[in-house]
Amino acid sequence: MAEQLSWKVGGQQGEGIESTGEIFAITLNRLGYYLYGYRHFSSRIKGGHTNNKIRVSTSQVRSISDDLDILVAFDQETIDINVHELHSNGIVLADAKFNPTVPEDKDVTLYAVPFTEIATELGTSLMKNMVAVGASSAIMNLDPEAFREVVEEIFSRKGQQVVDKNMQAIEKGAAYVKNQSNGSLMQMELAKADGKKRMFMIGNDAIAMGFLAGGCRFMAAYPITPASEIMEYMIKKLPDLGGTVIQTEDEIAAATMAIGANYAGVRTITASAGPGLSLMMESIGLAGITETPLVIVDTQRGGPSTGLPTKQEQSDLMAMIYGTHGEIPKVVIAPSTVQEAFSDAIEALNIAEEYQVPVILLSDLQLSLGKQTVEPLAYEQIQVRRGKLDENPELPELGKGEYFKRYEVTKDGISPRILPGTKNGIFHVTGVEHDETGKPSELASNRKAQMDKRLRKLAKLPEVFDTPVYSDAIHEHPDVLFVGFISTRGAIEEAKARLEEEGIQVNHAHVRLIHPFPGDELKPLVERAKKVIVVENNATAQLANIIKMNVGNHDKITSILKYDGTPFLPGEIHERSKELL
Repeated sequence: MAEQLSWKVGGQQGEGIESTGEIFAITLNRLGYYLYGYRHFSSRIKGGHTNNKIRVSTSQVRSISDDLDILVAFDQETIDINVHELHSNGIVLADAKFNPTVPEDKDVTLYAVPFTEIATELGTSLMKNMVAVGASSAIMNLDPEAFREVVEEIFSRKGQQVVDKNMQAIEKGAAYVKNQSNGSLMQMELAKADGKKRMFMIGNDAIAMGFLAGGCRFMAAYPITPASEIMEYMIKKLPDLGGTVIQTEDEIAAATMAIGANYAGVRTITASAGPGLSLMMESIGLAGITETPLVIVDTQRGGPSTGLPTKQEQSDLMAMIYGTHGEIPKVVIAPSTVQEAFSDAIEALNIAEEYQVPVILLSDLQLSLGKQTVEPLAYEQIQVRRGKLDENPELPELGKGEYFKRYEVTKDGISPRILPGTKNGIFHVTGVEHDETGKPSELASNRKAQMDKRLRKLAKLPEVFDTPVYSDAIHEHPDVLFVGFISTRGAIEEAKARLEEEGIQVNHAHVRLIHPFPGDELKPLVERAKKVIVVENNATAQLANIIKMNVGNHDKITSILKYDGTPFLPGEIHERSKELL
């Protein structure tokens, strides 16, 4: 019996591919298995090839697999595009309607199953995806009844008859394959029964949940792939907490509206992708000079311009650090797991208010939209920290012509903050350089004092940030140190394990605080390694160059890059790293 297997369903966008994967995956998750899913989809509403690859395991997994065990195909294109992933003895379950074929040189088994015909006999061809789920269950020796709870949750609002018909479709699909295959072909080991109820969710949902738990009560945003799910989640949940979401006319309005709400004291966020962040750059500068908290999510995708809106990339890194004109303090955080996406969303809100700066939560399409099994979230560890915001101050009377020193020059660089309308708290707010009360000033001495004040805010952040660099440095002087950020973590961990089995000593560091860069934390790991391999989804080695700027050791740092729109596979990192050793 297998400890893990990989299953993929594919077809034309708009014909139920996503729902097939959802029903299959949610059921397996509830049976106690760990899952990791990645969807390939086109940047259009209907049509074009789409597939959903789901890895099922008895232990935690954080990346898609190199190969494929079971391919469910609703058209010949799915076989043509994906059959190369099937390993020897892999299985293809294809709709008999299109007379499926597989290449003669592939050692795989094809089962032509009448998905459409069975579904039509039950009342509608739309249920062909349920027949496919049943066929998959037969291959894995799963009882079709295991899917009933999920089917009832999804279809109960349409009536019991619809529930029963869908269950019949699953049962008939399973029966057909069992008759053809004479028994189980890829039975999984039983999942470990530890009593935990684990969620199955995408990173965007975890980010949204973190914002809700961290006290966000307003979101202004414009829809864009792959960030839209954050706004959709907030639209559903925020009103129940007394908050609201506004879909703005563009990203410029979203950013400035978020600045205004934060200025008024409401924890506010916005979320977008690369093209939207380009439009927000001037507003980010405004938040920096007015020292107004601002939290932005950047879910990276293939660029430039419209680029590859539904594909994986990590090429916004330099833009997020250096894109704003002028010099302002800014924080860039990069979670590497769904759990970190939840906790870092909360921390982004805290840091934005504590340091009165823009904070960018940097994700990528794989983390944002990849669906996976998630351990119970640590709600008991939630903290809300608002820094120097005094919500009920008793301020001294102001004399004629006097103003509150909102931008007072302080030792730690962080000025006192009050809510607008506070008695005796009047001050100026402007996007030009200003003095301690906010009044415009071009004096050289004032300019230097205000710049120095703002820029020293973040000096100690790498020291107090929780795990600025995740590391499993088990070797004192390893042959290789892998470095990555965001969603590459799972693939790197698996490549590391394979190299270790071959006798190569490997450490792994994942950078979670991108800016200000935690050089002191990473430098010892780099210096102890014989070779440093930075793994990232871009063409210009952006993370590697930032490491060189902050840590040095240029001679031992090299890169494994991928920028074709697809995520790293563990085998790719494993093989390419051996070529570099």
